[in-house]
Amino acid sequence: MHRSGLTELEVVLAVVRRGSFRGAAQEMGMSASAVSNAIAGLEARLQTRLFNRTTRSVALTDAGQHFVARISPALQEIRQATEEMHSDSDEPAGTLRLNVPNNVGALFLDALLIDYMIRYPKMRVETVSEARMIDIVASGFDAGIRLAESVPQDMIAVALTPDIRQLVTATPAWFARYGTPLMPEDLLHHQAIGMRMSHGGIYRWELERRGERYELAVPPRFATSDLFASIRAVKAGLGVGFLPELYIQQELESGELVSVLNDWTQPFGGLRLYYPGHRHVPPGLRALVAMIRERGLTPD
Repeated sequence: MHRSGLTELEVVLAVVRRGSFRGAAQEMGMSASAVSNAIAGLEARLQTRLFNRTTRSVALTDAGQHFVARISPALQEIRQATEEMHSDSDEPAGTLRLNVPNNVGALFLDALLIDYMIRYPKMRVETVSEARMIDIVASGFDAGIRLAESVPQDMIAVALTPDIRQLVTATPAWFARYGTPLMPEDLLHHQAIGMRMSHGGIYRWELERRGERYELAVPPRFATSDLFASIRAVKAGLGVGFLPELYIQQELESGELVSVLNDWTQPFGGLRLYYPGHRHVPPGLRALVAMIRERGLTPD
């Protein structure tokens, strides 16, 4: 391999993670032209096109997907070996890369990562937020965060939160004006704050009680993929939301928001940190898992 080949391989993975040459350049601390030249040089030596490029997007070719799947585990091992050489066993050092879903970054940062970085000053943390599920190993991440139901079966999962409930929620003034729903179908007479999913559709509200189940397409007045924008819209009195209790506990306790049809909302598995179980766990990730367990939550 050309002596700059390792950097070129890291550039390939950065382009995959960020979805663009510009994003990869920002991550790698390089210019966009340097990223483009690195990819072009590697493709020339391999005599294979790794990426299909248009003015709007960059996507792996079939050969590129195969190449990334092969190099990612090896690069991860090299990074871990390098970091371990600079890490005392009781004070990890290096970079921890996490892939997290949209809308949980701030909560997770406040609840855990700030304390983690204070406790381990030699550790650097990178988080990438996105809605779609990815192969965390192929994309160069140490671990991911997803709801329990979405964690791949071959991964080790550690609980970050208790079970979660979605609550039908609005301001007291909204229900006073438009009526309090007594049955799920009553929601169809209200206006909703809808969540736009990664596939483009609007999330259908799932309600269940004693085996009776509803999936409601409540007419949205406002639709967004941003959970915090949804919460702000509900608090502003723009409609009814179907919001995770975890994020609105303070508003419910203060009475700013109220929930209805609570006996129709069933808990489901909360957020999990997950990582591959068949590989060596780097010290920085081991330290994070230990910190999570200190806080009283147990692995699945």
